[in-house]
Amino acid sequence: MNRGLSGKYKISQFEGEQVQAFVPYTLPPTPPIDLTGARQILLEQALLALGRLDSVATLLPDPHLFLYAYVRKEALLSSQIEGTQSSLSDLLLFELEEAPGAPRDEVAEVSNYVGALTHGLERLRTGFPISNRLIREVHAKLLSHGRGSDKLPGEFRRSQNWIGGTRPGNAHFVPPPPQDIDDCMGQLERFVHDDAHALPVLVKAALAHVQFETIHPFLDGNGRVGRLLITLLLCHAGILAEPLLYLSLYFKQNRDRYYAHLDHVRRKGDWEAWIDFFLEGVRTTATGAVATAQRLVELFTTDDIKIQKGGRAAGSALRVHTALRERPIRSLPDICQRTKLSFPAATNGMALLVRLHIVRELTGKQRNRLFVYDRYLQILSEGMEPL
Repeated sequence: MNRGLSGKYKISQFEGEQVQAFVPYTLPPTPPIDLTGARQILLEQALLALGRLDSVATLLPDPHLFLYAYVRKEALLSSQIEGTQSSLSDLLLFELEEAPGAPRDEVAEVSNYVGALTHGLERLRTGFPISNRLIREVHAKLLSHGRGSDKLPGEFRRSQNWIGGTRPGNAHFVPPPPQDIDDCMGQLERFVHDDAHALPVLVKAALAHVQFETIHPFLDGNGRVGRLLITLLLCHAGILAEPLLYLSLYFKQNRDRYYAHLDHVRRKGDWEAWIDFFLEGVRTTATGAVATAQRLVELFTTDDIKIQKGGRAAGSALRVHTALRERPIRSLPDICQRTKLSFPAATNGMALLVRLHIVRELTGKQRNRLFVYDRYLQILSEGMEPL
């Protein structure tokens, strides 16, 4: 539906140059979102796919085994959209104290994202509401160190920013002036908690994401916080018990369409086309995540059967295998700590996994060795090639 501009332009001055900044109208849109026909079917399909994803615990021996890697996958994908070139193995190595030589600069940003998401979810579990205070806290975690740490972590911007171009005067898009940020974000917070319009949670999350990206309230990290907001909204509403939906994969694979939809909403007010795109992303991503979980269960079961036939070292190897299912890159001291195995037992168990081609040693050294559960990491890393 073409509603025309979804906001108004406000003239301001930036370094002596006249700038047209875009201030979005309050949500929900007028006229109301059309949720009939094919869109209603798509919404139902997306909710069904999310329901299957949320029940993935029935497929997995322990869903928390996967949560560690899934959260990191979303962190990497979201950061890759912003230009980060890190891989999942880079991040896992970065988090190992035994691997101090792992690349640090860009991986630290991804690690910050993990910390931001974890903080946000922990706050929600203690009853803290989705709010501007929570969004600022998440932002502070995201930019706590590394690149962007000088861009007012946890504070709304006090100067004009822009997207594309070298200055607001030739930018592709200019968000609201700094003096309008508090009002715009206050309206967004009220919309998130407004039950009067009875919008489905997925639709509300889709609208809130675009509104946040349009306001662009921070000097840096807006894209990542905007994608985090989707996860927090779905978990807060009880649609997902755990953050197993990594929508950033869909946004990354459809990057041009994603940005085109954001522009189209602002210029044409066509929220329906964006919602269709968003719901399709939820459906395909959730379905893919369930399929990935099923493949991992099959992998673990197959490898367990191989290990059980491994003779005297099988018992230790099964415990080592369980530890590697939690984190697919580990050192022997780490394995000992996790499994309570003696160093010789852990070494023998790991040696069996290497002989069975389940695990591979990474360093080629005799000391401080690291081992990777290759096939597990390969499955998790699908779709995570840097842009």
